Amino acid sequence: MKIYNLLLITLSLATFSGIYAQKGNTKNGNEKPNIIFILADDLGIGDVSCYGSDQNKTPIIDQLAKGGIRFTHGYTAPLCGPSRAMILTGRYAFRTGAVNQDMVGDIKPENEVLIPSVLKPAGYTTSLVGKWSQFSKTPGDFGFDDYLTFAGSGDYWSTEKKKSENYIENGVNKKLDAQTYMPDLMHDHLVDFITTNKDKPFFLYYSMVHVHALIQRTPDSKPGSDLYEDNTAYMDKLVGKLLKTLDDLKLRKNTLIVFMGDNGTASQYADRGTIGGKALSGKKGTMLECGSLVPTIANWPGVIDGGKTSDLLIDSTDLLPTFADLAGAKLPYNRVIDGHSFLPQLLGKKGKPRKWIFIELGNKWYVRDTKWKLNREDELFDMSNAPFEEKRVTNYSDNKEANEAFHRLKATLNTLSPEKGIIDNAGGSGRHASNVNKKKDKAED
Repeated sequence: MKIYNLLLITLSLATFSGIYAQKGNTKNGNEKPNIIFILADDLGIGDVSCYGSDQNKTPIIDQLAKGGIRFTHGYTAPLCGPSRAMILTGRYAFRTGAVNQDMVGDIKPENEVLIPSVLKPAGYTTSLVGKWSQFSKTPGDFGFDDYLTFAGSGDYWSTEKKKSENYIENGVNKKLDAQTYMPDLMHDHLVDFITTNKDKPFFLYYSMVHVHALIQRTPDSKPGSDLYEDNTAYMDKLVGKLLKTLDDLKLRKNTLIVFMGDNGTASQYADRGTIGGKALSGKKGTMLECGSLVPTIANWPGVIDGGKTSDLLIDSTDLLPTFADLAGAKLPYNRVIDGHSFLPQLLGKKGKPRKWIFIELGNKWYVRDTKWKLNREDELFDMSNAPFEEKRVTNYSDNKEANEAFHRLKATLNTLSPEKGIIDNAGGSGRHASNVNKKKDKAED
């Protein structure tokens, strides 16, 4: 099996190198590309204008989509900790234990292999800039060569939240002064990292602050302005500044950029996230469509043909094997990797697209294909009108297509058997136990 996997990686890299060289991106066809993964916080599809947002304008992200591929079926777990665990491990939560926010902290370097540890043996220098979420220890303990991170989420100004007073930069605890905007500090750090490592392949995990609450003013905000709109615009501006850095260093044509949201729009802002005047089904923390359906864009000038919209099914476990495929890196051999590389599709090839995605949070889960969705309770939904509607099908046995879909998806769930894996130990909601207790106390009061 090891020899077979190594052969697949070698053949895939050889195919990629040939295509890459034909498009004029390297001198010898063997130079490894840089990989930048941008993860926006609480950014749903209703927040991004290239997905049809009625409220927000994101011209830079729109340009990424116009020059690359915009995926309409990109999914991840509907809360930040479990979502980031899927991304970094390439594995489903019932295998890693990241079924709720608190249990993400049980992931340790000795029991899970994260993206940086996969890419480093292939010659990559790695950095994490931004939110580290519920993971224990530091990014350095999990293989990142460089990092800047902070406690919690929504870290903007040190004067706004007590947690925002401190941050950690490569193991050194530092104070955020009152005049410094954390997203700008993050940008300065990643520019230094890219500049320092411009002559060798690097992987940058850019874990953005925006648009997680508490929504605060940006350096560009004017009195009385819409702060959520301001934050979306500033996030978009920072992506543009990153692209300019790559252009200035002449790295743009040697860099794959993948942009993604970590879950759907947060509850208090979900109502504004309409598309074409229509409300979306689901939001952050829910098992409805837009709890997990997120903006997903890939861009690489000269390699990825621009102007494409793809309905390829992707869930966030696919990122690790795709990046490994691109880097010519070996996948961990002693564990199940649930993700499927979609590198062939990025290069315009058919490849072997996955037939379903799996989403889990707390003690709930579902499997979904392009039209149908089946949850743990054996409820079947017709998703033809998603992301606006999920139509429960109760008489599927009378409908040949629905009946076939039920049995097909049920067989998939039976094979996965998430109920036999690690189960939520804190009530089943997937949220922090402290948040669950607060809601319980409030209800009792």
